Amino acid sequence: MSALIRRVSMISFHTCPLAQQEGKETGGMNVYVYELSRQLSRQGIAVDVFTRSQDAHIPHVVQVDPYFRVIHVPAGPESPVPKKQLIQYLPEFVANYHKFVAEQGIQYDVLHCHYYLSGLIGMEIQKTSPLPLIMTFHTLALMKNLVARDELELEERQRIDAEFDLVRVSDAIIAPSESDQRYLQYLLEADLERVTVIPPGVDLTNFKPIDRREARVHLGLDPDELLILFCGRIEPLKGIDMLLYAMKIMVEQNPDMRVGLSIIGGNISQPPSQWSKELQKLEKLRHLLRLTPLVRFAGQQPQEVLPYYYNAADVLVMPSHYESFGMAAAEAMACGTPIITTNATGISTLIDGRHDLLITSVNNPLLLASQMARLLMDRAQHDQISQQMLNTVQDLNWTTVAEQVVKVYAATLEHEQSAARD
Repeated sequence: MSALIRRVSMISFHTCPLAQQEGKETGGMNVYVYELSRQLSRQGIAVDVFTRSQDAHIPHVVQVDPYFRVIHVPAGPESPVPKKQLIQYLPEFVANYHKFVAEQGIQYDVLHCHYYLSGLIGMEIQKTSPLPLIMTFHTLALMKNLVARDELELEERQRIDAEFDLVRVSDAIIAPSESDQRYLQYLLEADLERVTVIPPGVDLTNFKPIDRREARVHLGLDPDELLILFCGRIEPLKGIDMLLYAMKIMVEQNPDMRVGLSIIGGNISQPPSQWSKELQKLEKLRHLLRLTPLVRFAGQQPQEVLPYYYNAADVLVMPSHYESFGMAAAEAMACGTPIITTNATGISTLIDGRHDLLITSVNNPLLLASQMARLLMDRAQHDQISQQMLNTVQDLNWTTVAEQVVKVYAATLEHEQSAARD
């Protein structure tokens, strides 16, 4: 008989899951923590997500659903802090976590930590509250360093050492893809018996097909232009520069093609001189390649707007050098939009072997240009792939994901209880 899971303590130290609901620049981890917590709560499991307070004007306790709360824990200044500077505030976070739990008189069944900083917090919590520790890394430092292009992109030794420690002490690890499972096994020497592959889900009630023309009218986009879309954080790892080079090659080879590229992500509310370093680099490259009329920076977009962009697009391109999964691609697929991604993304395993057209190589703009052109110009093939995208993604719903995660929780707790009895 499986152990009964009633309460879950979820740690998302450096980023708040509510941020993705506010249209801020966030990654897939925000969406993951929010959607998983919401679905667990709908299954009757109480979930408290503990995150660092970054805004004094936001209540420290936000009730999202009857069984789902976000607790903003004071740790350091109540303002955004660069991720690499946050480790100094971990002891304060742990102390205030224990204070909150003690005041509330709460007893959790499991502790689920996201990203290595949260994992370090989990290890400290375990010293006084011996809960089963479930770890989801989302990205791995060794893999990021493998594809880093300069020293500024390199992850510090401290993070690498922490991930080795967490792989060793975690009671269970959830990997988002088979590729990350292999990285955990071969690079971090993880015990595969403790690693379960559970791909992230997609909110199929939000991300679903909409009439292409209707979506474009809603966004004020040209109804007749062929549209390529990128959606994600603006950082070198994402390979957006390769997409711009591929765009240049494609329009040179197909001068009569009427095509545009929209890039979702990054804060463009300030003048370009105040944009992030990577966004400024892309702006300069856009100008250098004479793509300014064709390439548009759309900035950050809230979750409720993204389905319109996915449905308006003819193809979403994810040219990442490393991606543990690729939630934007899954969301696009749920809208029936074909994707082209590299063989360095976790989601590529879902489509590998089905369409060579949809898998490209890292840093190969010639191949990417050819694949984009073929997909855009062959409408019959495009529509066939669109339907296959819809079929492929149906199993990636959050209800199924939550059920699989609960099984990991229950098995881990049952193992701990059995060991305690022995």
